[in-house]
Amino acid sequence: MKADVIFLNGEVITVDADQSVVEAVAVKENRIVYVGSNAGVSDWVGTETDVIDLQGKTLLPGFIDSHLHLLLYGANQLGVSCKAKHIDSVGAILEDLRKKAKETPKGEWVRAWGFNENAVKEKRFPTIAELDAISEDHPIIITRTCNHISVVNSKALEMANINENTPNPNGGVIEKDSIGALTGKLIEAANMEMSEIASYSESELLKAAKIASDHFIQAGITSVHDAGANGSESFRILQQAIKNKDIRIRVYAIICSLNNSHEFVHKMINAGVVTGTGNERFKVGPAKLFTDGSSTGPTIATRDPYTSDSENSGILYYSEEEIYQVLGEAHKKGYQITVHAQGDKAIEMYLNCVERAIKEYPREDHRHRIEHAGISMPDLQDRIKNLGLIPIPNPPFPYEFGDTYLHNYGDRVNYMYAARDFIDRDIVAAAGSDAPVTDYHPLLGIHVAVNRKSQSGKEVGINQSISLMEAIRLYTWNGAYASFDEKIKGSIEVGKLADLIVLSESILKCKPDGIRDIKVEATMIDGELLYKAEQFVNS
Repeated sequence: MKADVIFLNGEVITVDADQSVVEAVAVKENRIVYVGSNAGVSDWVGTETDVIDLQGKTLLPGFIDSHLHLLLYGANQLGVSCKAKHIDSVGAILEDLRKKAKETPKGEWVRAWGFNENAVKEKRFPTIAELDAISEDHPIIITRTCNHISVVNSKALEMANINENTPNPNGGVIEKDSIGALTGKLIEAANMEMSEIASYSESELLKAAKIASDHFIQAGITSVHDAGANGSESFRILQQAIKNKDIRIRVYAIICSLNNSHEFVHKMINAGVVTGTGNERFKVGPAKLFTDGSSTGPTIATRDPYTSDSENSGILYYSEEEIYQVLGEAHKKGYQITVHAQGDKAIEMYLNCVERAIKEYPREDHRHRIEHAGISMPDLQDRIKNLGLIPIPNPPFPYEFGDTYLHNYGDRVNYMYAARDFIDRDIVAAAGSDAPVTDYHPLLGIHVAVNRKSQSGKEVGINQSISLMEAIRLYTWNGAYASFDEKIKGSIEVGKLADLIVLSESILKCKPDGIRDIKVEATMIDGELLYKAEQFVNS
């Protein structure tokens, strides 16, 4: 038997138990059949074998992003980006929205995403009056980078039947000014409800799925844990897009809806669709609830008030008992469970629920997760360890949002996305970008995990920095473990799926401050090269 593809003369970082680095890999159909030396791989060369000379470049297992929003990321690419290089002011955003409105049929949504009031010179949100001046015939929504806050125009409020007398939803705020007039700003649950009204059509979402898949593949991402969007609709579209091969990456679909997450979890439990249902392309993941808000909002639920605001400790979506009623039932029926929990108060509430569930219904190898695990203080880390939870921190967050974290949380940044502490406690943590909240490129996430500095160069919890090999593991084997897939992917070992990526240079020889500049030159999924950069040369 001969190989279909051989990689040789490389820096092959296997991410196996011994952290082996070898020279060559052979692939037959969709599996890895050899890992070792150049001399040893020669036995696998046949007349039809595609031999790829890596010339000392790094070969890695495909990256696994353990928390992002695939459809939401793709759909955002259809709207106005507030993260575009030319956007430096509210005025620039309004101009782009004005252009978008002119090319959009009346009555249809005009959307912008990625807004951050701290990144524009005015240091404020656009006003409802400014949005109304753009158009009174189009509903307009600008979503903050965290996806937990938005600002809309009067037409959008009208479509949502929101007026000055509309009560705040549980876990949300419909903002009013000092005289009781609507400002157009919607916070947490109020934003989630508006986002559902402003959702894209099925044809747009299918287009968005392909855009996202293509972008992620070019970044070396071969598997994602999708953290949800519009409940059952997202589940259906993801599966359809995979069947049509519009999505080529592997998807572990978390059971979650951005709005009323408990309702979707109940539906899935009642339908009997349990964690693990599916195949190597699409598999059902954990049941998930939102517990608190955004780390950058800031709206996360903290035990002590924010450093920046002594009167504010954030927002909770559910009480502890409400969380338990939903996720305790899911645990009892065999589901992996998880929550969005950023603040230490929200984390503590969830840990109480997990502890109760495990005590009442003991279960081995549950691999329950906690998404973000934002402010993980030492006492919470101990409980995470004792309960066998898998935290999903977000390594790239300190890069874009670190300065805000320092302002809002002070010394608590030393325990935010606590990768170093998790590793030192032998807690298996997996990395997620939370795209489109921030940049999805895993090499940026690895760079920040190693260096722990913000874009401005400030150290943000430098005590939580980890080694390069540890960071790579967060984005590979640990991600596979978080989805019960470590036996088939996450490392370069014989018998595993041929999900591999080639980097533009040796990552082990790169200086720590240069990791983010490394490029992905090729991505293989299931033994097929789906992406090759122009400079990638087969010999």
